[in-house]
Amino acid sequence: MIDPEVHRRAKARNLINTWLIIGGLTALLAISAWALFGVSGVIWAVGLSALVAIMTPRLSPAIVLSLFKARAIVPHEAPQLIRLVDTLTQRAGLPEAPKLYYVASSNMNAFAVGQPEDSVIAVTDGLLRGLDLRQLAGVLAHEVSHIANEDVRVMGLADVLSRLTGVMQSTGLVLMFLGLWSGGGALLAAVVLMLAPTIGTFLQLALSRSREYDADLGAVQLTGDPIGLAYALQTLERKQGSLWESIVLPGGRIPDPSWLRTHPKTEDRVARLLELRAEPALDLDLTRAAGTYPASTHTRVMRSPRYHVSGLWY
Repeated sequence: MIDPEVHRRAKARNLINTWLIIGGLTALLAISAWALFGVSGVIWAVGLSALVAIMTPRLSPAIVLSLFKARAIVPHEAPQLIRLVDTLTQRAGLPEAPKLYYVASSNMNAFAVGQPEDSVIAVTDGLLRGLDLRQLAGVLAHEVSHIANEDVRVMGLADVLSRLTGVMQSTGLVLMFLGLWSGGGALLAAVVLMLAPTIGTFLQLALSRSREYDADLGAVQLTGDPIGLAYALQTLERKQGSLWESIVLPGGRIPDPSWLRTHPKTEDRVARLLELRAEPALDLDLTRAAGTYPASTHTRVMRSPRYHVSGLWY
């Protein structure tokens, strides 16, 4: 059971954080446009960002799935997971249940793509073998919450604002370099344009962390079980790293300081989840060993992900 008052306050906090960050990105774009073109530039920049956000085509889930060579999970392979996703779909009020896909990777990961009416949740072999059913329920609920919250659209809007700010920077610096700058305060404008993309990147990372907190909260609302997701996060934190990552990419998996992360620190997420408990469990041990989901129907993946120019390739 979850504490409804704590849940309400946490939901309001996450919503305020999201809109403050989106507002910050919008203000950053407006300031960059003003530094470059004045008041008319602000009007054009805001109008263009709205137009691009509306007209940008939505990325098909099939394109993302093909990059990971994912395949659909048929019902007889994982009937418990299929029923679980159907239940979470009904509770979340989604028009269609997300399709489950399997990624043949030893890395422990899950991700959601698509919109509420056409979405996919992909899970890796490592995740299926490394978590028990209670933990998997928390992870799947987290991904369903991402879909229900339309986080893909929110992050897409943030990306449009950030990219347009970058265009403003490039245009302004080229005009200054060519001596075509006609506005006043060139030095101030140059400083603003130089700093704007970096600030925008930090705001995007902050938005990503905020949406992760909100997806955690939504998952608990769907399952009523904050402990299950807390167990899953701790298990992922404990098992996800590998020796080659620490040698070849030191700090690459979970960079520090915290404002360089796309996801919040695990201990912070777990602490927020535990706050939602209506009745604290005195004997809770988040590091205890747990059974795993029976994934014997899937082909075992023994090798680690290989590095590819586009990222990790499985």
